[in-house]
Amino acid sequence: MADLDDLRDRFTRALERARPGDGPDPAPYADNLLVRWLEPQRRYHTVHHLTAVLDHVDVLEEYADDPHLVRLAAWFHDAVYLPDRSENEERSARLAERALPEAGLTQEGTAEVARLVRLTTAHDPADADRNGQVLCDADLAILAAPPSAYAAYTAAVREEYGFVPTDAFREGRSAILRQLLDLPRLFRTPYGEREWEATARYNLTSELEMLSL
Repeated sequence: MADLDDLRDRFTRALERARPGDGPDPAPYADNLLVRWLEPQRRYHTVHHLTAVLDHVDVLEEYADDPHLVRLAAWFHDAVYLPDRSENEERSARLAERALPEAGLTQEGTAEVARLVRLTTAHDPADADRNGQVLCDADLAILAAPPSAYAAYTAAVREEYGFVPTDAFREGRSAILRQLLDLPRLFRTPYGEREWEATARYNLTSELEMLSL
């Protein structure tokens, strides 16, 4: 089980460092988000995924212009998650737009967090988008996991989509894998490209081959 107290502390630090001064107690906002991340329909998009993304943002923070805003975006990027819906990123961004001004973040900071959340729909940040590159790399870092962890990831994704018939799942998942493989680069930060790109492409290609059997 993820350390929920540690996660609350991490949200508090990110919010307090991102907002310009004092504001409401961050704890209720962290708790609201954690309730969402602990919903029963989740198998991969859980607090473990949230923790992993935050850990990877820590690794990549030197490449971000506003690492604390990127951390807040990590918290919100899958805060709304229903596997049978296609508008999860948009609804998550709107949640950030409602919650963060109330929590004391500036209008500009809120807009940046919401923009980053929406960016995770396609994971294709612009070359000059340093914040977007860090969040997208952190979110996709699972693709470069060792074989056992990658297998657990794909199994969890399949569980989330257990309501989808096998043939339809294979077709849809294969389309996503091809879309990722067609990107010029999966990872945009120097660290991500150096440490994760080759392994991720190997994992994606291997999964795609398995789905075609």
